Amino acid sequence: MKPDNDSSPAPFGVLAPNAAQAAILSLVRRTGLKRGAFRPWMSAIINLLRAGPLDVQYQGASFRFYHQASATERGALLNPDYNIEELDFLRQHTPRGGVFVDVGANVGTYAMPMARHVGERGIVIAVEPHPVTHARLAFNNAASRFTQVKLVAAAAGDTDGELMIETDGDNLGASHIVAGDASARAIKVPSLRLQRILEQSGASHVDALKIDIEGYEDRALMPFFRDAPQTLWPRAVVIEHLSKDEWLADCIADMLARGYAQAGRTRSNTLLVRG
Repeated sequence: MKPDNDSSPAPFGVLAPNAAQAAILSLVRRTGLKRGAFRPWMSAIINLLRAGPLDVQYQGASFRFYHQASATERGALLNPDYNIEELDFLRQHTPRGGVFVDVGANVGTYAMPMARHVGERGIVIAVEPHPVTHARLAFNNAASRFTQVKLVAAAAGDTDGELMIETDGDNLGASHIVAGDASARAIKVPSLRLQRILEQSGASHVDALKIDIEGYEDRALMPFFRDAPQTLWPRAVVIEHLSKDEWLADCIADMLARGYAQAGRTRSNTLLVRG
């Protein structure tokens, strides 16, 4: 099997689940075994039947999921309704041909379904700095044959420059920004202001935005709302709040003060709409 960072990975479909894996996936997806507490066990069983990633369809897009060491990929592989409340909210506020921005896109579990939703005349801007994760995102985009997705290999921050990112344990999806005293595991990545990302991508407006950057959301959003023209402010926002204790300032309160209203809340995310 080719390594994870192979520059010429096997074509999509080569790593489709074998018969035994497909049977387990079918059982898991139809039962309570798809819940978070069971996912590591189910992933381990599937991996015993054939080690390595799996090529599957998720929310109408094509994915190669490295489920063994990524909670996000494991969740989407085992649960067909993974993050469905957030996705339905974003689709509700993004028309066909619209513009969706995914800050902290990971492997594309939001970006690819939204690309299918907006269609060929729409735009999806997928921002992902980690080189391994970004390569997986690019593979999934190519496998899905989307031309409307603009990939940005950078972190969204408060300045244009560079930042250090580090991965929590073996969960690649939990990569986060670290300070100058980062450990030897940290890697340097480009950093761009969100306003610059949108301008470079040619976006004249944003219908919906999702942001999940592991406690750095305030550093990306607050300078954006301070400096960007209101024509670029998204009409709907999904923001992860699990790492809000790491914020230097409450960016949700800042958005509420600027005219947004809370439209919902899930275990992981706050859903906001612009009034």
